[in-house]
Amino acid sequence: MLKAVFQSNYVSVRSWIITLLLCLAAPAADPPPTIYVAGDSTAAFGTENAQGWGRHFGSFFDEDRVRIVNLARGGRSSRTFVTEGHWQKIVDQLRAEDVVLIQFGHNDGGPINDSQRARGSLPGLGDETQDIDNQQTGQSETVHSYGWYLTKMIEETRTKNATPILMTLTVRNIWNDGQVERGSGNYNQWMAELANKHNVRLIDHTRLIADHYEQQGQTNVAPLFPKDHTHTNATGAQINASLAVAGFQGLREASWNHWLNNTGRTVNKANPKYVQVNRVRRKSEERDEFVRWLNLPEPADHSLPNLWLIGDSTVRTGRGTGDNGQFGWGDPIESYFDRNRINVVNRAVGGTGVRTYRSIGYWEVVLPQIKAGDVVIIQFGHNDNGQRGALRGVGSETESRNLEDGGTEVVESFGSYLRKFVTEIRSKQATPVICSLIPRKIWNEGKIVRSNQGHAAWAKQVAEETETPFVDLYELIATRYDALGPTAVDPLFADQRVHTSWQGARLNAACVVEGLSQLPTNPVAAYQIDSPKLGQEP
Repeated sequence: MLKAVFQSNYVSVRSWIITLLLCLAAPAADPPPTIYVAGDSTAAFGTENAQGWGRHFGSFFDEDRVRIVNLARGGRSSRTFVTEGHWQKIVDQLRAEDVVLIQFGHNDGGPINDSQRARGSLPGLGDETQDIDNQQTGQSETVHSYGWYLTKMIEETRTKNATPILMTLTVRNIWNDGQVERGSGNYNQWMAELANKHNVRLIDHTRLIADHYEQQGQTNVAPLFPKDHTHTNATGAQINASLAVAGFQGLREASWNHWLNNTGRTVNKANPKYVQVNRVRRKSEERDEFVRWLNLPEPADHSLPNLWLIGDSTVRTGRGTGDNGQFGWGDPIESYFDRNRINVVNRAVGGTGVRTYRSIGYWEVVLPQIKAGDVVIIQFGHNDNGQRGALRGVGSETESRNLEDGGTEVVESFGSYLRKFVTEIRSKQATPVICSLIPRKIWNEGKIVRSNQGHAAWAKQVAEETETPFVDLYELIATRYDALGPTAVDPLFADQRVHTSWQGARLNAACVVEGLSQLPTNPVAAYQIDSPKLGQEP
């Protein structure tokens, strides 16, 4: 019996030793990828009444799949984050497949050189420099532009085969007539231009937060800022973190979204808009479109008037980045205007019509931002057919439709929704302009097909009834196509017959401008430039 016990223990010890040796010999598992946060106090860990969103960002992710390392530092600008060595700490740790979230601007407008806060960067994205003897550090320093420092971060991140993601600023608690400030200075505009120039993903944190604040109202938002108009308490920081996650999800990177935990995966579904989207009968991919990131622009300079564009994918396709070679005319049309005197804000969304642009919630975000003197161009029709569309015609008839969630919606006519847009725009002392939809590439005996019983005709009828400026874009473009002929028109389309290429978008934009110039009073004539430089495809 003693022999049996000895043999049994011997086997157990032997198995334990073998297991230990195998563990020691096995290579250590690679650590998971890391998301680094580079920013200022609005992202940093912070204090009790001045918490940054980065403090709570990790709670939305599965720690076994990704690490969150928040290296944001209070009081830093893009310049001082680099010159003080904080950026280098991130670079030294970066590995392939890591992600870096980059958000600066709140402190970049400060003094370039003084004894207390020598942290400002030069404005803009240029290569200009300024040599200083830094009063705070006592060292000589060459100060660069805001864009130079961010470009350095982008390039050095990519050198490590990691992915940079730019983020626009958090929102300050500054209001005017029920609208919250959407970005400090021009930093969001410069951030967007950098993203386009370097083909970097962009999370428009500003708009996500501002939209949320305006839905809540100034009174409800005020308690989130107990210290000042810039820094939030824990609740505000958690809100901003969840909206950063919403933007992160919207980048549609499947492997990254796999990093989210159950809380992170439900962020967008918790958005009040999600309920509205589910009340519209659409394909699953379309149904989630509102809560995915579309990179929709904001006015670049809030002191200027705005030219708003609302419509479908023929005005703005997808994220506006030319996916599948498709562009809407709203992309090149901005080149016809002096951007130092007017903002061109293309808020068209693919897959929408006069009904769904409203019911999903895109319009309720745009409408509060429209101010006296603005101009709004409206072009719908391509998606106003079938179950997702409005009723045909311009009459007052309605129809009750059953929705997927068991609710109902009273659906009105195409013309009825157009009239609502006109009324609401005018209530803002702004000017509506109705455009007929662009024609599809459908030929009949060498001519583009026309119809006097379709959305183009109904748009014209509503414009006449409401005495609204009207651009018959359908006819203007169709006339051009007829003159060019099928062979020359084919390259103007990026698909079979609906969505245009960059060349087609340029032609259509020129037709919009032509139509505006033919109006008895062109509401944007004062802002147009004589010789637009449209350039090459983005």
